Amino acid sequence: MALREIRLEGDEILRKKSRPVEVVDDKIRELIKDMDETMHAANGVGISAVQVGVLKRIIVIDVNYDGKPSIKLINPEIVKAKGEEEFQEGCLSFPNKFAKVIRPNEVIVKGLDENGKPVTIKGKDLLAEALCHEIDHLDGRLFVDIMEPGTLEYIEDDQGKENDK
Repeated sequence: MALREIRLEGDEILRKKSRPVEVVDDKIRELIKDMDETMHAANGVGISAVQVGVLKRIIVIDVNYDGKPSIKLINPEIVKAKGEEEFQEGCLSFPNKFAKVIRPNEVIVKGLDENGKPVTIKGKDLLAEALCHEIDHLDGRLFVDIMEPGTLEYIEDDQGKENDK
């Protein structure tokens, strides 16, 4: 496993559409492990492959920080969404920037696990938000594209320096 460089605001790759994964092999599993390690090292709750420079439809999410394995999805697709909630959202590719975003508060997502087996994930609240956010990345859509106008904030850490989270 290895930490990968997180692509930041302004990087053109973040606007590109990711391609489906055709074969789930050891190379894909290694990428997923690297993404998981990179996300945790940056104190994130989710990351997409495009954020580490790989245009593959893969996301990793961990909203619980409870030691359980992260959710790892290949070729994720939202098949049902309901409700609506306003979330204060940030992104590893936009350090220290946050904005209000309206997203479904319940989703059902289908995809493949890291072994290529079909899985269905039901997400509510923060998990629903994270699933929507990361799947948006796979289509080149960023939270700043759908934020509520006038809500983007830049928050500095306690020392007045940019925070690395």
